[in-house]
Amino acid sequence: MTIQGASPDLYNEDLAPAKVRNWGPFSIFNVWTSDVHSLWGYYLAASLFLFCGGFVNFIIAIGIGSLIIYALMNMVGYAGVKTGVPYPVLARASFGIWGANIPALVRAIVACFWYGAQTAAASGAIVALLIRSQWFADFNANTHFLGHSGLEVICFVIIWALQLLIIQRGMETVRRFQDWAGPAVWVMMLILAIYLCVKSGTFAFTSDIPMDVLLEKTKDAGVPGTPGSWTALFAVAAIWVTYFSALYLNFCDFARYAPDQASLRKGNIWGLPINLILFSLVAGVTTIAAYDVYHEVLLHPDQISAKFDSWFLAALAALTFAVATLGINVVANFVSPAFDFSNVFPRQIDFKKGGYIAAVIALVLYPFAPWEGSAASFVNIIGATMGPIFGVMMVDYYLIRKGEVDVEALYREDGEFRFQGGWHVNAFIAAGIGAIFSSILPNFTNWLPSWWGVYGWFFGVAIAGVIYYVLRTAAVGASAKVAKA
Repeated sequence: MTIQGASPDLYNEDLAPAKVRNWGPFSIFNVWTSDVHSLWGYYLAASLFLFCGGFVNFIIAIGIGSLIIYALMNMVGYAGVKTGVPYPVLARASFGIWGANIPALVRAIVACFWYGAQTAAASGAIVALLIRSQWFADFNANTHFLGHSGLEVICFVIIWALQLLIIQRGMETVRRFQDWAGPAVWVMMLILAIYLCVKSGTFAFTSDIPMDVLLEKTKDAGVPGTPGSWTALFAVAAIWVTYFSALYLNFCDFARYAPDQASLRKGNIWGLPINLILFSLVAGVTTIAAYDVYHEVLLHPDQISAKFDSWFLAALAALTFAVATLGINVVANFVSPAFDFSNVFPRQIDFKKGGYIAAVIALVLYPFAPWEGSAASFVNIIGATMGPIFGVMMVDYYLIRKGEVDVEALYREDGEFRFQGGWHVNAFIAAGIGAIFSSILPNFTNWLPSWWGVYGWFFGVAIAGVIYYVLRTAAVGASAKVAKA
């Protein structure tokens, strides 16, 4: 689509509707393999396994969560296929042509946090491999700066720099990289599980991890109920859904390159419920087998691979997980801020420069390591900030506009999306109130029940969506009365 009369402050070639749509089902499928098959994805799945107290419970909770994820991603994806625009441009329809910069920057900042977390996880896998050598072990123990060991800092910077090489060539290179990296980690996951099952002498779908160990490992995660209880299972499903909260916003960054909705659905069905359940199954089997072999709960793959007798197998595991984690960073945490920062200053910032900005912010955050701690808590706090934005955008697209958006007007300063001087006040009122209940009150006060934070993303979506619908409907009704008068 060629945009006539586009404002240079709202348009550049990277933000324009997609012209080439060659992301078929396999590429969409690998968006999800790249997003899930990482050290953080495994860490979260293994952590959630502990809350379920058993394998059947785990698969039920993860299965329910995965079906919800599939439905939500289709909602966002259909908007991307139909309009062909990236997330920050689509956000203009609900937040205004200038107001959309706020939700774009929120998503970009979250991506920078995740970028740092994933890079740290990938570099940690390399560190775990290197310290098998006595020289590196001594260097790691005796050299420290920036709040980390010298070896950790060096590995982080190397992994951080490697990702810049991928992004330099644009979205087509991203597609090719993820099409290779996603399946690669599946092979390594299976090797890891088979190795441990052979070493333990059994293949178990039942957990023999004692309840006292489960209670000790999960006591500070903020998940209500004891492992295996219904409250814990509901919380596991909610956390699993919340883990994808960032991509609910910007999945249209990828869906816009799909040729049609059928290709999108096919890629999503294989990449989400099927892939997520199988991945979680392998993570659960590996966690059980690792406990049987080493008699301790090991949630990080690099912790497991560090114990391998075979240096070659340990190296293969470390490198594969590092590459897979690069995959998720490029897909989830490079692409989005690249478009988001470009949306703020289209004249000065293109796709590549936006990605570089995200990388630099992640590098600055590294000494503070805000992502360290409980996986469940980190996911909930980060994810809850984006629920209200998602609620506003989906209500606007499906309930207010019935899936019809004037794409050309998204790039014009004087079009229907100007609202109040380029800002849609009703959208910000709704999102602001939603954020109070999803993020601010549960994380900074004790006014709400302790379990509220686990479901913060859901409360944010529901509260912001309902308020926005009421305000928008009232505004449309008032405009209609004025027009009749």
